Amino acid sequence: MSDNIQTLTVLSKTTWTPNLFSFTVSRPDSFKFTAGQFVRLGVNPSHLNYYKQQGEAGNDVSNDALNEDIFRAYSIVSSPFDEVLEFFSIVIPNGAFTSQLQHLEVGDELLLNTMPFGFLTLARYQKPLPKDLWLLATGTGLAPFLSMLQDLKTWEDYEHIILAYSARSIEELAYVDKIKSLQEDFGSLVDNPAKLIFIPVVTREPIEGALTERLPKLLLDGTLQERAGIALDVDSTHIMLCGNPDMVEDTKETLKSLGLVMNRRGEGNIAVENYW
Repeated sequence: MSDNIQTLTVLSKTTWTPNLFSFTVSRPDSFKFTAGQFVRLGVNPSHLNYYKQQGEAGNDVSNDALNEDIFRAYSIVSSPFDEVLEFFSIVIPNGAFTSQLQHLEVGDELLLNTMPFGFLTLARYQKPLPKDLWLLATGTGLAPFLSMLQDLKTWEDYEHIILAYSARSIEELAYVDKIKSLQEDFGSLVDNPAKLIFIPVVTREPIEGALTERLPKLLLDGTLQERAGIALDVDSTHIMLCGNPDMVEDTKETLKSLGLVMNRRGEGNIAVENYW
């Protein structure tokens, strides 16, 4: 096994819907990352308790494909300062990785490549200077933004943080209680903290208090900006996108049509992460 690969123990699991779940794992003492980054997580299905129990029950699990290490990229939900690592996962039907990961139980072992990846971090912004931070997420794309919002520096550096989080149904809108406690749990720990504005978006059913259209349309017609009470401004806006690739691409193009520019070499408004 490579020196960069370490074994983790599953500490907890939270099931949001049949296809969405979160889990926490032990954190190697030497592992460091920046809020917003992702890592490569690995699973060997034959090592999971689920398959061990299937074998003990007399079911045939002698598939060679079950006895191999499978790695996929996962953004980290937890703060860079947490003692455990948390991840947010969707179950992809017939997916080589998530179809196995859904069987996770407390005590199972996973693998971690300890080299963090990704540039969806606030350090990438040099100009414009920090004022308004927009975080636009669909589904599990919420993960890196939760990590940022559990880092005190985020609350110190900005005046306003707008988190727009879109899901198909209210059940898929995970972590809402946590989001609603972030201002108190983290903002209250710094002087003059940013104001967090949370805008839930549910696209396939009417929910009181939630917007219903896709994020690109909400931006184009100004509904999102009106709900936030904050305008998009090339001179003061930092805006990050993470989630469904179609959302990321369509929203990026919408923002460009509104005058914002991609962040390159530290300058510009729009930052995206594509690891799907």
